[in-house]
Amino acid sequence: MIRLFDVRPREVAVVAWCWLDIFSILSSYYIMRPIRDQAGVAGGVQNLQWLFTGTLVAMLLLNIPFAYLVKRLPRQRFIAITYHFFVVNILLFAVLFHVADAQTVWVGRIFFIWASSFNLFVVSTFWQLNVDVFSPEQGKRLFGLIAAGATLGAIVGSAVTASLARHVPPMVLLVGAALLLEVAAFSAGRLSRLSEALRPRSLAAGAEAPIGGGVLAGITHIVRSPYLLNVAVFLLLFSITSTFLYFQQAAIVSGAFRDRGAQTAFFATVDLLVNVLTLVVQLLLTARIVMALGVALTLGVLPALTIVGFGALAAVPTLMAVAAFQVVRRAADYAVARPARELLYTVASREDRYKAKSLIDTVVYRTGDQVGAWSVTLLRALGLGVAQVSFAAIPLAALWLVNALWLGRRQERLAARQTVAPETTGSPRTVATSPSPL
Repeated sequence: MIRLFDVRPREVAVVAWCWLDIFSILSSYYIMRPIRDQAGVAGGVQNLQWLFTGTLVAMLLLNIPFAYLVKRLPRQRFIAITYHFFVVNILLFAVLFHVADAQTVWVGRIFFIWASSFNLFVVSTFWQLNVDVFSPEQGKRLFGLIAAGATLGAIVGSAVTASLARHVPPMVLLVGAALLLEVAAFSAGRLSRLSEALRPRSLAAGAEAPIGGGVLAGITHIVRSPYLLNVAVFLLLFSITSTFLYFQQAAIVSGAFRDRGAQTAFFATVDLLVNVLTLVVQLLLTARIVMALGVALTLGVLPALTIVGFGALAAVPTLMAVAAFQVVRRAADYAVARPARELLYTVASREDRYKAKSLIDTVVYRTGDQVGAWSVTLLRALGLGVAQVSFAAIPLAALWLVNALWLGRRQERLAARQTVAPETTGSPRTVATSPSPL
C-alpha cells in the first residue's frame, strides 16, 4: 500500500492524521451542503445574488480576526480556535432551525451565507497547515492522496443527507456535522504536533512560533507579488465560472422539481456522484497526472474542461446536461486542479501560506462568486436564457486557461531555484520565513 501511493515510512502517520482531519471536515460540510443549497432555492433563485453578496461581506469580516490570530498565536492554537468557533456556530443553527417555524426562509438565507463561508474557511485552514508541513516534492506525491480523504468524507456526508433528508429534521443533521468538526479539530492538533518529527530541530521549533507580521499583510503581499496576484486571478476566474454553472443548475432544478425534499435529494445525489468519481481519480491517477504533466498542464485541465462543458450546456440546456457538467467539472477540480493549486503555495513564505492564502481562498473566491452572480443576473435581465448565459462564460474560461499555464510554469521555476534544506525524510524543504520575491 505504501509503495502503491509512494508514501515514505516517516510520512505514513502524518498522512493518516491528514486523512482523518479532512475526512471529518468534508463529512461535516457535505451533511450541511444540500441543506444550504435547498435553502438557497427556497429563498428564491432570483435572490441568490444577494446571498453571494452577504457571503463576501462575511468573508471580509472573518479574515480580520483570523489574521490577528495568525500574527499573535502559535499555529496549533489559532487552528484550534478557528475550528471550535465554527462548531459553536453549527450548534446555534441547529437550535434556530428547530425553533424557526415561520421564519425558516430567513434562517435558511443566513445559513446559506454562513455555510458558504464555513466551507472555504475551514478547508483553507486545513490546506494552509498542509502546505506548511510538506515540501513541493512531497506535495506532488501526497496532495492527491490526502485530497482523497476529503472526497471520502464528502461521499459519507452526501450519502447521510441523501438517505436521511426526507426523514429527519435539519437539527439532527447539524448536530452530527458539529460532532464531526470536533473530530477534525482533534486531528489537526495531532497533525501539527506529529509533523514536527519530520523536520530538523531548528525548523520544528520555528513551525509553532507565532508567525508575526501585519494584519493586512495578506493584502499587501498579493498586490506586490505578480505570482500571488496571478494565483488570485486563477481563483477569481474559477469562482466566476463556478457561479455561472451554479446559477444554471439552480434555474434548471427549480423548474424540474417543486418538492423541497426532491430538490435536496437531487443536490445530494449529484454530490455523491461527484465524489465517487473524484475518489477513483485521486487514488489512482492524481499523483501520476501531476508528475507526468507538470504543474502548468495540470492546472490547465479544469479550464479546458470548462470551455467544453459550457459549450455543451449552451447546445443542450437540460437537467441531465447540467448534472453531467457538474459531475465532471467538480470531479476534475477536486481530483486534479485542487492538489495542483495547493502546490502553488509551497513556494511561498510561511506568512503568505496563511495570510495571503486565507485571503485568496476566501475573499477573492467569494468576490468571484459576487461577480459571477451579478453578471448572470444582468445577463438574464437582458433577456438571455440558459443557453446564451452558458455561451457567455466560454471567453472567461479561455482567459482562465492562459492564466493557469503561466502560473504553473512560474511555480515550476520557483520550486527549482528556491532555497532548500534536507528533511529527515530525505526530501527538500523550503526554509523561507519572510516574504519572498515571487
